[in-house]
Amino acid sequence: VQLQASGGGLVQTGGSLRLSCLVSGGIFVIADMAWYRQAPGKQRELVARYSSGGRTDYADSVKGRFTVSRDYAKKTVYLQGNSLKLEDTGVYYCNARYRDTMTRNYWGQGTQVTVSS
Repeated sequence: VQLQASGGGLVQTGGSLRLSCLVSGGIFVIADMAWYRQAPGKQRELVARYSSGGRTDYADSVKGRFTVSRDYAKKTVYLQGNSLKLEDTGVYYCNARYRDTMTRNYWGQGTQVTVSS
């Protein structure tokens, strides 16, 4: 299983960005997909999740500004961020989680998002 994240970069406050995460290894249909981020000096936090059952959840700090989606044909999960704020800066990681005999977690390599004023 491999997760390949892309789409990070430098954006001004109020701008938009779309992150992508391509999942290989045959687990995309059964996995809950999520985006996490880690700001400098802070713990990694959940930003958004799109479960295998179709439920989406968001951190309070991004509700109404971020949208998580997934394309089953492309085996890709997306994170669209709008009205970006300085505090959205961080390294964004995609995560795939599923359970067979145990809970299995896979992580992408992370992509840097920097929001500047």
